[in-house]
Amino acid sequence: MAKYKVTVHTHNIATATTMNNVFIKLVGEKGESKRTWLASLRGGFYQDTASSEFEVVCPSSLGKLVLIELDKQPLPLFPQDTWFPSKVVVTTPEKGTCQFPIYCWIMDTEVHLFREGTAKRLCDETNHLARYSREKEMKTRTEQYCWDTYKEGFPGSMKADNPLDLPSEIQFSFTKASQFLFTAATGITELKLMGYSDSKKNWKNIDEISKVCLNRTVISDYAQEHWKEDEFFGYQYLNGCNPMLIRRCSVLPANFPVTEDMVKPSLRGSSSLLRELQSGNIFLLDYKNLDGLKANVINKKKQYMAAPLVLLYRTPDDKLIPIAIQLKQKPAKDNPIFLPTDSEYDWLLAKIFVRSADFQEHQLNVHLLRTHLLAEVFAIALLRNIPMVHPLYKLLIPHTRYSLQINLLARAFLIADEGVFTQFAASGGEGMIEILRRSVASLTYTSLCVPEDITARGLESIPNNYYRDDGLKLWHIIYRFVEGVIGFYYKSDSEVREDKELQNWIKDIFDHGFLAQECTGIPQSFSTVPEVVKFVTVVIFTCSGQHSAVNSGQYDYGGWMPNTPISLQQPPPTTKGQSTESTMLKTFPDVGTTAQGMSTMWLLSKQSSDFVTLGQYPEEHFNEIPPCRMIQKFQTELKDFSETVNARNSGLPVPYTYMDPAVVENSVAI
Repeated sequence: MAKYKVTVHTHNIATATTMNNVFIKLVGEKGESKRTWLASLRGGFYQDTASSEFEVVCPSSLGKLVLIELDKQPLPLFPQDTWFPSKVVVTTPEKGTCQFPIYCWIMDTEVHLFREGTAKRLCDETNHLARYSREKEMKTRTEQYCWDTYKEGFPGSMKADNPLDLPSEIQFSFTKASQFLFTAATGITELKLMGYSDSKKNWKNIDEISKVCLNRTVISDYAQEHWKEDEFFGYQYLNGCNPMLIRRCSVLPANFPVTEDMVKPSLRGSSSLLRELQSGNIFLLDYKNLDGLKANVINKKKQYMAAPLVLLYRTPDDKLIPIAIQLKQKPAKDNPIFLPTDSEYDWLLAKIFVRSADFQEHQLNVHLLRTHLLAEVFAIALLRNIPMVHPLYKLLIPHTRYSLQINLLARAFLIADEGVFTQFAASGGEGMIEILRRSVASLTYTSLCVPEDITARGLESIPNNYYRDDGLKLWHIIYRFVEGVIGFYYKSDSEVREDKELQNWIKDIFDHGFLAQECTGIPQSFSTVPEVVKFVTVVIFTCSGQHSAVNSGQYDYGGWMPNTPISLQQPPPTTKGQSTESTMLKTFPDVGTTAQGMSTMWLLSKQSSDFVTLGQYPEEHFNEIPPCRMIQKFQTELKDFSETVNARNSGLPVPYTYMDPAVVENSVAI
């Protein structure tokens, strides 16, 4: 008789246990066991504080185990429940160990097939039962995960009307759902009770704004104290929520006629604008993406946004300061170039219009499109094309956690017709749709690859750029890890070319995520191992480090509204010498709009207690020793990098934490 020891692990999440009867069948190359009842002495299968061990006896050895069949049946008079097993481990009579990753909800009485967990590409599947199981899995997946078009010109999205339409495996956990709803409800309720969220009044004075505060952070306090300062204004374009717009300027744009005389008082010493341009000390912010857009109407009042051009200057003491601001793209007499030498409120109001423009560009292009929507594309393509036993699935599935549901909620509650962004942002409505379409049209592969993007924007040597420093370091750590794992499974370029599932994945991304536009530079297929390594690095970095960099600081820099106004109630000034503090207060969004924006940024910056940090693999999909060791090395490198970041931050007045692996989430989950 051949005796097999079967150990069943139930995942350690809320409601994962079952009181139903569980049955198993072992399937090997030489035969299969009988369907065996796994009789639990504890009366059920509980979370993995203690696994459940059983014995399956067969007349003879089944040979190499290929798959298992699992099903569960309710007890008489008891209801059908749900069960989330994590894995089944089988010890064979030959003393070998086989692991069968599961990590899915079993909610019915059907028989479910799970393959032995050693990573296999399609060409590695020689057993007909394994191939049948693979085909069955992918048929089910393509039915579950369907492409949809939210708006023409947008990347493809998941076809689902509400979170309950999503497959159970990708829905929020009970913990995540509860905390998300609680945070959303308490934020706006608190502001309602204070009488702010429904108020249509204008702000009476600047101090009154400080009363609308849901939470204080070190950086939000710093922003409140320093928001008027030029140095802090410039700093945010290197290390704030949107470090993606700034680029070195060697020649002034034709539509930005700044002269030597205008900026000479701002240039230190006896320098000139031409000399500073040639020396690489002048940088440009260009919000052309916002040009000509129709602004929103909030509380029946027309709103305004600008499409500014801004020159920034790197001073001899390595500060970055604005030296010229033009609020519209087309030069004209009623479109003056504002300067630091102008009156206090002329200059301050110009900067406020820039910061409000940055809010629109950041939220829609840098944050929503380039992290959330791309993460959704990567996830859907993975789930539609790559089976669970494939090495790419094992590598990338942690980076899809919660992404489809958070994006579904964003479409329903942020950018829908009645969404917060649509109702309360200057670009809400028609402007929002056009900004996203323009952003999709300008999306390139190069801009998603950190080393190439930094070089393209001329930011290799500008000091105090912690987004660049930490981003490059994190990129290279991820790249080395991906290179090791991909190189373990693909020994030659021909193996890449012959992997139909891998090729289908990248083609799906090209077609549905980048709308089959060759000008994006996104690959339509893979020819070499390095091509796969680079693209997978983009996927992981986008879903983890990049999302953290452009998401986690929203409340830090937006919690003090004057620093990042969600909307503005007065048009950009057309002359100089007319602006006062009263003008500024009338320009700011009204009290209710401020409260809505603040509560939303607070919600979107708040992690849940079950977040998983970058490099953690709580689901054990990899069986082989080499990739498991690579994961350990990856985690060690991330830990060392985190310590380096913390040591540096201890000496900074404004710490840069957004790329610290200890706070970077594995996926776009908020």
